[in-house]
Amino acid sequence: MSANSFDARSTLRVGDESYEIFRLDKVAGSDRLPYSLKVLLENLLRTEDGANITADHIRALAGWDASAQPSQEIQFTPARVIMQDFTGVPCVVDLATMREAVRELGGDPARINPLAPAELVIDHSVIADKFGTANAFQQNVELEYGRNRERYQFLRWGQTAFDEFKVVPPGTGIVHQVNIEHLARTVMVRNGQAYPDTLVGTDSHTTMVNGLGVLGWGVGGIEAEAAMLGQPVSMLIPRVVGFKLTGELPTGTTATDLVLTITEMLRKHGVVGKFVEFYGEGVGAIPLANRATIGNMSPEFGSTAAIFPIDAETISYLRLTGRDAQQLALVESYAKEQGLWLDPASEPEFSEYLELDLATVVPSIAGPKRPQDRIALSDATAKFADDVRAYVPNADADEAGKESFPASDSPAVSNGTPSHPVTVTLADGSSFELDHGAVTVAAITSCTNTSNPSVMVGAALLAKKAVERGLSRKPWVKTTLAPGSKVVMDYYDRAGLTPYLDKLGFNLVGYGCTTCIGNSGPLPEEISQAVNEHDLAVVSVLSGNRNFEGRINPDVKMNYLASPPLVVAYALAGSMKVDITREPLGADAEGRPVYLRDIWPTEREIEEVVASAIGQEMFGQSYADVFAGDAQWNALPIPTGSTFEWDPESTYVRKPPYFEGMRQDPEPVSDITGARVLAKLGDSVTTDHISPAGAIKADTPAGRYLTEHGVERRDFNSYGSRRGNHEVMIRGTFANIRLRNQIAPGTEGGYTRDFTQDGAPVSFIYDASRNYQEAGVPLVVLAGKEYGSGSSRDWAAKGTALLGVRAVIAESYERIHRSNLIGMGVLPLQFPAGQDAASLGLTGEETFSITGVTALNDGTTPETVRVTTDGGVEFDAVVRIDTPGEADYYRNGGIMQYVLRSLLRK
Repeated sequence: MSANSFDARSTLRVGDESYEIFRLDKVAGSDRLPYSLKVLLENLLRTEDGANITADHIRALAGWDASAQPSQEIQFTPARVIMQDFTGVPCVVDLATMREAVRELGGDPARINPLAPAELVIDHSVIADKFGTANAFQQNVELEYGRNRERYQFLRWGQTAFDEFKVVPPGTGIVHQVNIEHLARTVMVRNGQAYPDTLVGTDSHTTMVNGLGVLGWGVGGIEAEAAMLGQPVSMLIPRVVGFKLTGELPTGTTATDLVLTITEMLRKHGVVGKFVEFYGEGVGAIPLANRATIGNMSPEFGSTAAIFPIDAETISYLRLTGRDAQQLALVESYAKEQGLWLDPASEPEFSEYLELDLATVVPSIAGPKRPQDRIALSDATAKFADDVRAYVPNADADEAGKESFPASDSPAVSNGTPSHPVTVTLADGSSFELDHGAVTVAAITSCTNTSNPSVMVGAALLAKKAVERGLSRKPWVKTTLAPGSKVVMDYYDRAGLTPYLDKLGFNLVGYGCTTCIGNSGPLPEEISQAVNEHDLAVVSVLSGNRNFEGRINPDVKMNYLASPPLVVAYALAGSMKVDITREPLGADAEGRPVYLRDIWPTEREIEEVVASAIGQEMFGQSYADVFAGDAQWNALPIPTGSTFEWDPESTYVRKPPYFEGMRQDPEPVSDITGARVLAKLGDSVTTDHISPAGAIKADTPAGRYLTEHGVERRDFNSYGSRRGNHEVMIRGTFANIRLRNQIAPGTEGGYTRDFTQDGAPVSFIYDASRNYQEAGVPLVVLAGKEYGSGSSRDWAAKGTALLGVRAVIAESYERIHRSNLIGMGVLPLQFPAGQDAASLGLTGEETFSITGVTALNDGTTPETVRVTTDGGVEFDAVVRIDTPGEADYYRNGGIMQYVLRSLLRK
């Protein structure tokens, strides 16, 4: 029950139903707040308990100073938690482990139970092994169940053992698309109360739901576990960036072009840790699907959230996707009653302002390794020619010798571009030449774009026109279609467009994330062999949100984000060396050139298909029994009992060591002495570089572990699928094939130098870590700017902690990873302003001591701690424990230990 200090409790009547609400207009100053802060204000009013959430917190939020730097801590209580299976499995593993820990400490295991609705969508496990055939989908499903049987059984146990925990089975869709199409409420109803739908999710692209006016963002799995157990999320009242939209998108541009433009603008402006809120007359011209696409990319420009207020477009989308009439009426009535309904003409108060005229957006792609690196499509070939030199050894020699190679069927070669054509012969006897810049992966994938009917229909219409002109994909291109929900294939079938996509090799491969998260599956063996033997810089083009190094496919060095229609176009062109804005994609049956402009669908053509082929009943049918699953899912045997029976032979699900030796009262915090550097890293090191992801190679510590446990190489599966096994994950931490550890120059991958051995030889990071831990040597990581950017991977922090790292010293952090480090008991420190490892003369070979940490034992958080090395370097590092709540987590050794102890004290 709320303390209701502001007499805000009231009743809202909608039709025949009455709901308890907490009125924002009872708090002076609430009317001037941006939409996102109004949602937070309601959250505080409803959850005010006089202790963690007080009247002073409410007044502080209502009196928000738009120009001030964040300093006031509040406690945000999300209405629900959403998870995907890669991050969700370890969450359930941790909850199961906490139940055992509670029992061992004399408590009731049933106390460990979600108190807020928690929903998990299995979408990250399908791999596009099979492609380009009519039965690719069914074959990939069979492979998925074969590889993940143990994990799926474990999740089925969790669905029966925990209250308020539901699982959407495999083959349904991608979590964020399922969220906006079905799970999101926009306005929640629970225990007779109506209030804004809010959430945290174990995936950074949780922000996709911001397009529906739902405030939520990605957190690490450990934070999500705490939220499920009733712990509020500690946060500082953020700065809010107002992003004004005017005008309309010009003909020929897509939502993808818009979002890549916004991503470039906001990353350049700097919005890490801030909310972004869209307003202005142009918002009305943005369809809901486009808003969701923009919200989805929030992690790519670094903001905590990127939200659109509720308006008539929100209601129309909720109606289209099958929400019932009472829910629609409630959302509209509640939003208008609470001042949450968009007024396009208003100019809210914001901390910072940006503006974009939609008419200035041009067709674009982004790459070759960061989402914010937007390239105008007309400049793509020239930019590739510059960028490829960083990926091609002896680029000038390749360029000089290119004329000596036959070019009968090779990709087009632009002047000044390195070229090294290699003849490849496939199993069927056909042959072609593969060169730098060849598009080897073209994937229509990811909730970012497959949730958007306009771009998906545009891709299918472009495929139709291409087939009718006699074009086909190039034989070296792996083409895949992985929609975010079954509705996509329903409207493709109804519109008669599926056969044209199939004809170009874009057969359905699965309903899941696939290529976007590295589940692209292997390239054909002959192509992979040629790429690796000749060190070719081949590329992928995907309609996703991430293109970080080493993420998409181990054979592919350069990755480009593009709209679904452009994915199809590049599959036809076959190379980044082809300027698809000026050069033909191919020739028709009469030998006449066919240009992109010849087959690009008009807006009217797209709108006609969308209007005729997409209906409310599709969503109703697809989500009628979304938690039930198919026969294969229901045939899985379900373990029973309130605590899980761990299989000691399992290589997928193992009991982690987080609570071993844990006492009811935490040990005092200690300083760090005699530490060695495990890794010295540069700028923009992402959680993809840190956290295990993608394929598991046989000659790595993780591969050796699986081999030693009787797992055949073909059954290694991916790191993501094995997140429930800490032994695999520790061995894969910092093992990304593109990681460059400056301590071990000349290496690429999970290598360091082991100073416990004579001569400090180069070693696998995991092997060195074991030696350091056996010797009792603590470890630190040195890093540059934007450390931990990218996905909200809790294993980036868990693996760091389990490797024995006690502190990270970086120039700056992305929000989620910094928070996750604290949640695992790792101290995040920041170099003094204007300094870094290089300016301080740090090589990574030093021994470090960090003193002043013990001040935390007094209940305070020091602003800085003293860092000294045996080489005489001394500096004061900024302590990046930003809130009192985070300090409590660190004192307890992590957030899970804090929550467990809190439950035992109740």
